[in-house]
Amino acid sequence: MSGPATPYLNDALIVDVVRTPRGRGRPDGGLHGCHPQELLAQCLRALIARTGVDAGEVEDVIAGNGIQAGEHGDDIARLSALLAGWPDTVPGMTLNRFCGSGQQAVTVAATAIAAGTQDVVVAGGVESMSRWDVTVGVPTIDGHNPDLRRRYPTVPQGISADLIASVEKFTREDVDDYAERSQDRAAHALAEGYFERSVIPVTGPDGTVLLDRDEQPRPGTTAATLARLRPAFAELGAQRVEGESRTFDEICRDRYPIDRVDHVHHAGNSSGVVDGAAAALLVSSRFRRAHGLTARARIVATAAVGSEPIIMLTAPGPAALRCLAKAGMTVADIDLWEINEAFAAVVLKAIRDLDLDPDRVNVNGGAIALGHPIGATGAMLIGTVLDELERRDLRTGLVTMCTGAGMGTATIIERI
Repeated sequence: MSGPATPYLNDALIVDVVRTPRGRGRPDGGLHGCHPQELLAQCLRALIARTGVDAGEVEDVIAGNGIQAGEHGDDIARLSALLAGWPDTVPGMTLNRFCGSGQQAVTVAATAIAAGTQDVVVAGGVESMSRWDVTVGVPTIDGHNPDLRRRYPTVPQGISADLIASVEKFTREDVDDYAERSQDRAAHALAEGYFERSVIPVTGPDGTVLLDRDEQPRPGTTAATLARLRPAFAELGAQRVEGESRTFDEICRDRYPIDRVDHVHHAGNSSGVVDGAAAALLVSSRFRRAHGLTARARIVATAAVGSEPIIMLTAPGPAALRCLAKAGMTVADIDLWEINEAFAAVVLKAIRDLDLDPDRVNVNGGAIALGHPIGATGAMLIGTVLDELERRDLRTGLVTMCTGAGMGTATIIERI
């Protein structure tokens, strides 16, 4: 049977995807003591060990990263490849599309292979959120440029999520019910070992295992327990923006026809702050044949779109539709969906916009339960949907994510 159409000249094939467990993003988390370069380096080593490909033949390492400062700085893709012990002839490139960075890294790798300019590329991402320099973060996304701020005022992402809920009329009960579902599905997936194919144990310098399974999920979480949590962004919404006379909530109300911002999100229905890394090996058909490799999937199509930057997080639906159009496919052609759970309202809106069956979306939970290591999540989700397609003997999966500054990314893969 012929597969879905692809706009690419050549097939970009996924040989394998590995990831670390997601460690709690705080000083007592299992991965806090591991430098982010080392997290990615361990993925690189594992990928080579599992596939048998000579590291010296890798033509590029592309890594997504959301902070690109401090320990994550100085082109962490290149530095991680060196730390992994790969030949110094292997280059590396780090990119930033906010939360979609890891997914974008896979897209860049697939594009190079599809164009015929490269034959073997490793792509993924890393984020050690527990090791972020807390002085780096800023509440708005504008590079401290007052001219840009006057033209495009932005608000913190949590307030954008609350704005989505307010515009779409999602209640506190709606978002808490969704969060409970994410926790239940993740707990079941962990208990059944659904993530074991992709997850590698992270070890310390002496070989001691630091973490071998996701530690962020909270099994047994219910909507009733979540209902006791205070909204996380109400006080922030009342703050005035630097250089502005308006509060963040007032910026939202001036742009959207709502009476008030209904602050419904909190730590329990938002993505968890975690540490982690992931890497995928992508090759051309000619490299696969020449080296006797078995490919697990092919990249069918990719897409990125922009969206209005105040509400910021509404682009997963449009990105998915653009990706489907490129492939000549419809929503009905996708067997499984991964929509990053940045906040519960983001997924609920995408499900509504695309008229999706919720039983085909984030079937093993998502970032609300498992966590969202910014630069790594996109690559992780590609591995997650591929593992589940194989487990269920299904064919196509679509991964889509919202990102900062109002963007969305999407990737369709077809299982081989």
